Amino acid sequence: MKIVGVGCGPNLLTRQAEMAIKSATLILGSERAIALVQDSIPPGCEVKTIENYRALRSLPDETVLLSTGDPMLSGLGYLPGEVIPGISSVQLGAARLHIPLINLLVLTAHGRGHDETMHTVCDEVKQNRSLCLITDPEFKIRNLVNMLSLYPDYRLVICQDIGYPEEKIIEGTVDNPPHATSGMYILFLLPSV
Repeated sequence: MKIVGVGCGPNLLTRQAEMAIKSATLILGSERAIALVQDSIPPGCEVKTIENYRALRSLPDETVLLSTGDPMLSGLGYLPGEVIPGISSVQLGAARLHIPLINLLVLTAHGRGHDETMHTVCDEVKQNRSLCLITDPEFKIRNLVNMLSLYPDYRLVICQDIGYPEEKIIEGTVDNPPHATSGMYILFLLPSV
């Protein structure tokens, strides 16, 4: 099996990922992942939407499994098989904001307990760390800023729909937080300059 990162938006497919997709006979992925690579899928290739994530470990060896962004960052890279990395929202957001990845701690609240993640974020903010938080549509920035009230000048930057034509970078602080208008975003938390 090949686990292929398709990038976090259109036109972010690496050449290696494109080659794996173009030679596939069986592709599985989310609707979003399939849409991102539609132009690279060869005629006659069987394409299926993932319906049961628990059954992914038992897929046939010839499967190309699509993972949005990079499979090793909140993706499907935990599965057995060859992993072909993709361009993640974290990489793209850091590039847009000129933040070296070496200085960034990445945390995820995507599909996980938000309260526990928020406590971890608070612990790292106390140490003046730069963070990137991978969110999901249920994540509430308001709850996080309430916990960070002792750090009113900490910068918050939403990268919404990153990689898509409607991409927005929305900046604020803990005292004046930015507001996402879409559920697809990542959040950077940065010490005040």
